[in-house]
Amino acid sequence: MTTNENGALPNRQIEPIKLDNLLISFTTEFNRILDTRFLRSNTAGFWRPTPAPDALPGYFPLGDLAVAGDANINGTRVAAVVCESDSPSTMGNALSRPDDFERVWTDAGSGAATDSSIWRPLAPAGYVAMGLVCSNSHEKPSINAIRCVRADLVIASTVGNLIWSDLGSRARQNFSAWEIEPPTAASGEIYFAPGTFFGVQSHNKPAEPIVYALRMQIRLEVTPAPEPPVLSGYEAPLAIEARKVTQTVKLPWFAVKEDMRPADQLRSSPFYRLERTDQYALVGHGHNTSDKARAVKWTALPRQDMSKVQIFNRLTSIDIFTTWPAKSPGDVQALNFSANLDKTFIHTETSTDGWRNTQPQVVIAMAAKNKAVAVYQLQSSYKLLREDNTPVAISFEYTDDESLHMTEYPSEECATVPIHVMPQPTEDLPTPTDTAP
Repeated sequence: MTTNENGALPNRQIEPIKLDNLLISFTTEFNRILDTRFLRSNTAGFWRPTPAPDALPGYFPLGDLAVAGDANINGTRVAAVVCESDSPSTMGNALSRPDDFERVWTDAGSGAATDSSIWRPLAPAGYVAMGLVCSNSHEKPSINAIRCVRADLVIASTVGNLIWSDLGSRARQNFSAWEIEPPTAASGEIYFAPGTFFGVQSHNKPAEPIVYALRMQIRLEVTPAPEPPVLSGYEAPLAIEARKVTQTVKLPWFAVKEDMRPADQLRSSPFYRLERTDQYALVGHGHNTSDKARAVKWTALPRQDMSKVQIFNRLTSIDIFTTWPAKSPGDVQALNFSANLDKTFIHTETSTDGWRNTQPQVVIAMAAKNKAVAVYQLQSSYKLLREDNTPVAISFEYTDDESLHMTEYPSEECATVPIHVMPQPTEDLPTPTDTAP
């Protein structure tokens, strides 16, 4: 049995994920290679991704999909497909055909009216197979059916939930098919399973499977931070300086939760942008008209709000502090993945405590005689945008207590003026002079 049952492709070419000389894209079109309707076991379908030649020329599947039930998955499921880029790599080709196939299971002995078998690709040295391949006969598949991936482009993984087993089929060999589960992602990376499956000649979960997931860097685009403000007179400056997009991360569609079918999400926004905008906000200004240095005190109000961060996480699944998604029983994902934002992007290089610190801070600076001083604090705001620039969920903000900047007028070269920060309320503070007349 090999049937294509009206799959649905995005109506435009999609920008692929690029990893060295490997191109990764996605398809929603499949051919049903075999199913288990003629077996006495539970029902499942085994499908091969079929990237459309007009939309995805040169792309290959990495293995077949195993799906519980007998529903048509075209237009509802998504699988990763791969292509060799035109840019050569010093590491060699990203993809290779398998050398051969090793049979894992056959339905021989089941009495089924059709023949079925499942095979493990045998990858050449330096490459790995990403999943099993099916046949609607007892003959091995063509070595052109799938591609193996260069070993440095993948990450060792484990198996997750059971998809199907032939329990009750009466076949001479036992067999079970399992999801591939990527490991916990490192900072700034995403690991994701292409949608393929792993299988063993047993009904038990394999203890030490040899399985792999694809890996990619979360690309971080950085532009120079805004210049710290400089006082140009004795008068009070603007409360807010111009804002500037300083850092942007690009996330693939499957790493963002939206209330739509995976195929529709892939079509509408293959990538999302999480933007960080930085600006300096005035904490306080003072003008010391006396002939002695005086302390000036202000209160800085943090902009971070953990309730907003939690709402953002609930609506998008993105966790800014750790890996996501946080799986719960019954969760269904388009692809199994693990993602982790770069710590510098979210001001958590050393700790996440700053995000949870919502207590006002007392800021004290010494104003030299006959001088005006101003203290600024760096504020970051975050918003998630679709490919068409429409916003997703809500935005949230952060103020960095370690980025206080002081400027004075008239300025002096090599002048250093200390700034002290402490939680409010405090005791035994110096007597401050708040602002100038």
